[in-house]
Amino acid sequence: MARVVVVSNRLADPRKAAAGGLAVALGETLSATGGLWFGWSGKVVEDGTPGEGELHLQQAGNVTLATVDLCREDHDTYYLGYANRVLWPMFHYRLDLADFNKQSLDGYRRVNRMFARKLMPLLQPDDLIWIHDYHLIPLAAELRSMGCGNRIGFFLHIPLPPPLLLAALPGHEWLIRALFAYDLVGFQAKADVDHFERYVQAEAGAELLGDGRCRAFNRTVLARAFPIGIDVDEFCQLAQGKEARETYETMREQYSRRRLLIGIDRLDYSKGLPQRIRAFQELLASYPENRRSATLIQIASPTRESVDAYADIRRELEHLCGQVNGDYGELDWMPVRYIHRTVARKRLPGLCRAGRVALVTPLRDGMNLVAKEYIAAQDPQDPGVLVLSRFAGAAEQLREALLVNPYDIEGTAQAIQRALQMPLEERRARHQKLLERIRAQDVHWWRRTYLETLQSVEP
Repeated sequence: MARVVVVSNRLADPRKAAAGGLAVALGETLSATGGLWFGWSGKVVEDGTPGEGELHLQQAGNVTLATVDLCREDHDTYYLGYANRVLWPMFHYRLDLADFNKQSLDGYRRVNRMFARKLMPLLQPDDLIWIHDYHLIPLAAELRSMGCGNRIGFFLHIPLPPPLLLAALPGHEWLIRALFAYDLVGFQAKADVDHFERYVQAEAGAELLGDGRCRAFNRTVLARAFPIGIDVDEFCQLAQGKEARETYETMREQYSRRRLLIGIDRLDYSKGLPQRIRAFQELLASYPENRRSATLIQIASPTRESVDAYADIRRELEHLCGQVNGDYGELDWMPVRYIHRTVARKRLPGLCRAGRVALVTPLRDGMNLVAKEYIAAQDPQDPGVLVLSRFAGAAEQLREALLVNPYDIEGTAQAIQRALQMPLEERRARHQKLLERIRAQDVHWWRRTYLETLQSVEP
């Protein structure tokens, strides 16, 4: 295989276990091909010049890490502004939270242009270039304008909204036209591919050539679904580690008289956390046998706390948890244990395994790997039950989970009750099928299938 060049907003040293499954999976191919990983360094230079950033090169084994600093203005417009105050809410169907302004768009385009300018001299003629996520949608178009003729692929880790929602984005034509600078555009789910095809047909007059190929703007792009997975063996191995076993034993000891429900999320308005707490509240109200019996542990890791919408969701969530605990709590039982901190990755398998039920109920999600990690962590002889939002990309694959509409509070409460009462034989049968599926389409399958498709596509 040709040398692989990965471009993402942030990058991690693939040699470090803390980097996570995705970084390790990408690192395998990068290392095997003597590859290059390019992205933002994470450093913000307070007095830097917009559109200019210092390039840093370092070796991580056989992989070259190339990072660029951002000045304060570029960081605030490109990253906090357009990427996270416009594209993130828009692509998660939250048009009401999008903050459109020209300065953010200018910063987004400026940083993508700078990244292209810094990356271009590092490229070799036969490199395969794989660009990741919504921060960098126009990067291929910038590279093409500088004469780059390499095969370039793009993967969107978040969902793509339906055509009418996408058309509400000011400048949507320019943004989607930029996708036609790629040879391959990968999405998490078939629904996202459908949204893309319907949009380019309606708004760009694209010709659908079959098998995912779309032609417009004198370019043909291949659009396919490549559902991302986890490294199942790596997560199972993590479950055998000291920290995971300690966490599992602690949970079993402290909650020996309770049935644990768990939620593990970033504190984000897309995750449906208020709706989840209301569904648990409805469970206690409608099925009183769960009082003093069921406990929900909700992890809500901090994220993007400088964005106002995240402060709002935190206040709402803390109010709801207090309300449930105030209405139903006893001296020896707290219905909701809310934790606004990040749990160490090494402890997550133990927490997952201790949960009789996992609540993965986003309002919209590109994939949601917590659902797959929960499955991998279970004891096959006595597995827990996954309650999964039908609006998570994972729902297309994980059909044996209990699929719910998170906006339907009563319906979600009923599904939780069904999960708590599910017979062992049914739990085993569902878990076996779910585990087979996440093994068949793990993160290595995802990486391999995507790169093989990119390498074979006609440039």
